[in-house]
Amino acid sequence: MSTIKGLHAKMIAEQVKQVMDKKGYVFFEKGKFNVNIIGVRSSSKKSNLFDDYMLLIYKNKKDQWEVQSSVITTDPGEKYLVNPINDKGAAILVPNQYRGVYRLDIHARSNSRFAHEALCQRGAPLQVWRDNNKDKVLDHDPETTDEGWFGINIHRSKSSGEADYVGSYSAGCQVFKNSTDFKIFLDVIKRAKSLYGNSFSYTLLEETDFED
Repeated sequence: MSTIKGLHAKMIAEQVKQVMDKKGYVFFEKGKFNVNIIGVRSSSKKSNLFDDYMLLIYKNKKDQWEVQSSVITTDPGEKYLVNPINDKGAAILVPNQYRGVYRLDIHARSNSRFAHEALCQRGAPLQVWRDNNKDKVLDHDPETTDEGWFGINIHRSKSSGEADYVGSYSAGCQVFKNSTDFKIFLDVIKRAKSLYGNSFSYTLLEETDFED
């Protein structure tokens, strides 16, 4: 994880806000720890890689911009591309802004070995593309768009250290590569929850959104 403060953080916040403004998305600027949770998906269609980023952008206790940048995946791993949970195919979250979709809750509650605190889809439906050709290449086909309550959560991979590959850690969830990064992320989320309540928006952008 990179934690960025000062002028650099302000510049990143302004750049991301410009991108989001063009799309008609909301960027939270008022209040300390009023977090912007933003995934940025790589243009690569290769699967099983942690090649995306999570940006957590907010004003800290000094009312100054701060940015946490962590390596994640926004895509399902090979296990679920080849053996999708849903008959329609593996779930790939559609880039969009999803307002009030997440709550701090327990991910994988029924799995005692993997259950942990995470941001869980509890507030609203999400849109996904369905990839059902099982070729291990990520397909972004708008004609396959599916909307519903699919348990597309934001959680970690390994309980300690970091995972080398996505594997079975994501069936469509947004998953942190490094466990320490995720803990630091959750610390800020909990601070935000104490101030604004247990409801969080998520914005998924694409690498190409930042190209002139």
